Amino acid sequence: MTAPHLVKDPPGGRKAVAVWSIGVAVYFVAVIFRTSLGVAGLDAADRFHVNASALAAFSLLQLLVYAGMQIPVGLMVDRLGTKKVLTLGAVLFTAGQLGFALSPSYGMALAARALLGCGDAMTFISVLRLGTRWFPARRGPLMAQLAGLVGMAGNLVSTLVLAPVLHGVGWTAAFAGSAVAGLVVLVPLVLFLRDHPEGHGPAQPAPRGAGASGTSAATAATGTSGGFVRRQIRESWAEPGTRLGLWVHFTTQFPAMVFLLLWGMPFLIEAQGLSRTTAGGLLTLVVASNMALGLVYGQIVGRRQSSRIPLALGTVGLTALLWASVLVHPGDRAPMWLLVTLCLVLGTCGPASMIGFDFARPANPPERQGTASGITNMGGFIASMTTLLAVGVLLDATGDNYRIAFSTVFVLEAVGITQILRLRPRALAREAARNRLAIPAQATARTPAPVQAPARTPGPEAEAEAEPEPVSGACPLPETAGREAQ
Repeated sequence: MTAPHLVKDPPGGRKAVAVWSIGVAVYFVAVIFRTSLGVAGLDAADRFHVNASALAAFSLLQLLVYAGMQIPVGLMVDRLGTKKVLTLGAVLFTAGQLGFALSPSYGMALAARALLGCGDAMTFISVLRLGTRWFPARRGPLMAQLAGLVGMAGNLVSTLVLAPVLHGVGWTAAFAGSAVAGLVVLVPLVLFLRDHPEGHGPAQPAPRGAGASGTSAATAATGTSGGFVRRQIRESWAEPGTRLGLWVHFTTQFPAMVFLLLWGMPFLIEAQGLSRTTAGGLLTLVVASNMALGLVYGQIVGRRQSSRIPLALGTVGLTALLWASVLVHPGDRAPMWLLVTLCLVLGTCGPASMIGFDFARPANPPERQGTASGITNMGGFIASMTTLLAVGVLLDATGDNYRIAFSTVFVLEAVGITQILRLRPRALAREAARNRLAIPAQATARTPAPVQAPARTPGPEAEAEAEPEPVSGACPLPETAGREAQ
């Protein structure tokens, strides 16, 4: 399990917060654009004269592009750096939002959402990368949760600001006006964002067999593009922690994503008989719950790594229980207290999905963090995409029977739980073994060198003692990680 040398922890501090805040602001705007359709679903159906399945295609295509871009974006971040990828993402999602505002037809609107999804896909992984490059490893879970919290604040803006503006000034003015936010965040991004602190750049792994054969330094550092891509994906996927992270993200994120992104507002208005204002308030409650619980989850995971699996599975179980209670409640409509409770519980899905990155991050060295995060991030969006399509098809097939349509949530949760339980023992055992190597090596590196004894001719025994133990280049976890594998 040898790997490149351990990378020195970044210092953090005010400059780190400032740089990270620029990246998070870009992600904040991307989430506003991503979730803007969630408050405009019924308006979009009227504007483009489409049914439920065609309406679902907007979000489906957007998520299809987003999920399909995750591994390429991860590779781009590892290869090109955060600033270039974030800049390209901001340009694309701004163009997509503006195109959506001006689209005269359903086909052009679909193309605009695909462009938006492409740019959106480049934001979150880049922000995660900024967190690992600018802050110490122990802050990783908290910084990831904070990034997710800011993203949910973007969702809140869609619900509280864009929805009333849309009904006040109309479709084109509302969406075109919101696109200006993309230009606003692009300026500090280009001028001030840096990939990493000075002296804390990622180590460049040498390709297999390079060095002794006389290969040039440039070739050894980069290798061929095809070889780099294959190696990054193969080695990231080979880690059980990466795959476990994907399935945790898959199982936890999608119930809230489907509710907020498209089907929550129609469900609350058409199936539950609520007014548009009350339904918007419940969607806001989901976002507020997510923001409040994000910091709680981040602190718990940061202090006690053994809580990761219980938190993830507990969230899935509670979500399934509340969904079932609403769908099987006698009568046509569930009581308000039950809908409020469902929305509060859906707020836990976002923070729980971030736990997936806390399995992938320590399983991979710094030069693979983007690729591993991309693989993990695919999980929840694949599940969301599948559910969005299934709900739309079932609504059309059953005459808008939301009880049958939303039953697909339980199928995907069952698949995800099965995979989590299958991968958990191997991933945690490997993680514990890695920490037994990495943590003592870090402690040794921090110990001041002893006073040199008088020089003497070294013998074979002395040379053997001087040989360092190989350690993993993956990010170590706190000492609690070893107990979780037991």
